[in-house]
Amino acid sequence: MGVLPWVCLYGYRRHTAYPLASAAEAVTNTVFGFIRAYVLLALWDARPGLGGYDAADAVTFCFLTQALIGPVQIFGGMELSRRIRDGDVAIDLHRPVGLQAWWLADDLGRAAAALLLRGGPPLLAGALVFPFRWPGPAASAAFAVSLVLAFLVGFALRYLVALGTFWLHDDRGLSTVAVVMSLFFSGMILPLVAFPGAFGDVAAAMPWSALIQVPADVWLGRGLGADVPAALAFQAGWAALLLAGGALLTRAARRKLVVHGG
Repeated sequence: MGVLPWVCLYGYRRHTAYPLASAAEAVTNTVFGFIRAYVLLALWDARPGLGGYDAADAVTFCFLTQALIGPVQIFGGMELSRRIRDGDVAIDLHRPVGLQAWWLADDLGRAAAALLLRGGPPLLAGALVFPFRWPGPAASAAFAVSLVLAFLVGFALRYLVALGTFWLHDDRGLSTVAVVMSLFFSGMILPLVAFPGAFGDVAAAMPWSALIQVPADVWLGRGLGADVPAALAFQAGWAALLLAGGALLTRAARRKLVVHGG
C-alpha cells in the first residue's frame, strides 16, 4: 500500500480517537437541527411549494445539512494554516509526497470519521420526529458519489484559503470571509432554492453549493438533483478546477516560502 492510503487511515484514526467529543457534537447538531426544522416548517407553511420543495423536503434538507456540517467542514479551518505560520510547513514540503496530495489524503480520513460519528444522529432524530424523505437505491448510490465530490470541493476551498497564509502570514481574515461565503452560499443557512430570481441562479452556480445544496438535491431528487449526471458533473467540474488552482498556487508558494525567524 502506498503512502497516501496510510495518511488517510491515520487521519481517520486520529479523528476517531475521542468518540465522546464527537457524540457531543452530534447531539449539538441535532438540537440545532430541530430549531432550524421548525423555522423552515413555518416558512413552508407560509409559502407552500417554495423552490419546488414541500415541507418534508425542507425538513429533510435541514437534517441533511446538520449531518454534513462536520464531513464537509462547513466552518472551515485546516491545520496546514498553523503549520505555515509556524514554519513547520518546511517539513511538509520535504516529504516524498506532494503537499496537496498529503493534506487531501489526511482530510479524506477526517471526513470519513466525521461522517461516521456525526452524520447519523441528526438524520435518525429528524426521521423519527418529522416527515422525512429517504432515497431509493439508485439515489443512494448517486448521493454517495455526490458526497465524495462534496468532500473534494470542501477540501479544495479550504486548501486555497490555507495557502493564502504564505502571502498574508495570518489566515484569520481570509478564513472569516471564506466561512461567511460557505455558510451563506452552500445552503447551510437557507436552502438555495428559496433565493429569488437571478440571485438564486448565481448562488446555485457557485462552488459552495456543491458542499450541501447539490448533495441534498441528489438525495431528494429535486432541483439540479433531478438530473443526476448534470449534478455530479457540476461538482466534479468545480472539484477539478479548484484542485488545479491549488496545485498551481502550491508551486507559487514554494517560491514564496518565508520561514519566520530564519
